[in-house]
Amino acid sequence: MSELIEYKCPACSGKLEFDSSVQKMKCPYCDSEFDVASLMAHDEQLNTPDVDNMNWEVEAGGEWSDGETDGMKIYKCQSCGGEIVADSTTSATHCPYCDNPIVVSGNFSGDLKPDYVIPFKLNKEAAKQSLFKHLEGKKLLPKVFRNENHIDEIKGVYVPVWLFDADVNADIRYKGERTRTWSDSTYRYTERSYYAVTRAGKTAFEFVPVDGSSKMDDELMQSIEPFDFKDAVPFQTAYLSGYLADKYDVTAEDSVETANTRIKNTTEDQFRQSVQGYQSVIRESGRIDLKNGKAKYVLYPVWLLNTSWNGKKYTFAMNGQTGKFVGDLPTDSGAAFRYFVGIAALVTAVLFIFAKLLGMA
Repeated sequence: MSELIEYKCPACSGKLEFDSSVQKMKCPYCDSEFDVASLMAHDEQLNTPDVDNMNWEVEAGGEWSDGETDGMKIYKCQSCGGEIVADSTTSATHCPYCDNPIVVSGNFSGDLKPDYVIPFKLNKEAAKQSLFKHLEGKKLLPKVFRNENHIDEIKGVYVPVWLFDADVNADIRYKGERTRTWSDSTYRYTERSYYAVTRAGKTAFEFVPVDGSSKMDDELMQSIEPFDFKDAVPFQTAYLSGYLADKYDVTAEDSVETANTRIKNTTEDQFRQSVQGYQSVIRESGRIDLKNGKAKYVLYPVWLLNTSWNGKKYTFAMNGQTGKFVGDLPTDSGAAFRYFVGIAALVTAVLFIFAKLLGMA
């Protein structure tokens, strides 16, 4: 005995029935009609599992040459456990992330050699001035934040980043809805039309970044993007002179999932934006396949600024290439109270004057 297949209405999900008068499947709830062949094709596509192929062959970084790491030291933070690489001439006494003491734990060895480095373009003074500019116009900011003496540390740090390249094929199906309304002397009518919309194509991604340091706040790092890879040069230890370099503790393999999420979300956004002319659009099914996936190990230049207020530390970051500056600021509760009381008083006064004018009219 053959299995009875039940078809649901693509418009309202009601159970479809065959209408012999029109030779089509018809929904008794919304009166939508569908020819059998199109309905079967639609149902088959919806029942195809959305299994994305997001696999990588990750081979990033290289091997150090003999003597290349001579004079490079590992500094270990006594608080957060982070490991920082610097040459013997670089003064490093505090962790750039938590500002706690770091001590030399030995000579640097092992791990992968970066493929590229984007050298610092902006110096420490530029980072300091960017902080002061960041504070301008902040009425609720504690006054001590404007005092230069409260800048505890400004450190130039090369942050390890995995850059992912890939070609992507995508095939996504949407349900689009168009609505038309009209009325006569008695009734108001609404007509809803539903469309199966398919988008298929290719796109390419280059330099999708994933932070390779668990100590560097991911949101902070993403906020100072983008970095321009055109300034990247093959890595040489000379670029570390005078700066710190974070030793990666998140491998390229462990970063693949984050790269996949960024690539998938961007792909879906690009394809969705191409679906125009509908009052609403719902993604029904789709598949994203990735190929030619490659990764590079790169060091990004970042200025980290630590400042403190009321027993709490605040960290700011500046893109050492472009100067983009980010960081959260505290609010002086006393100043905030006075500010909002002042606003409330002003509003009350305006309403009082307005009421008096209405009374005089």
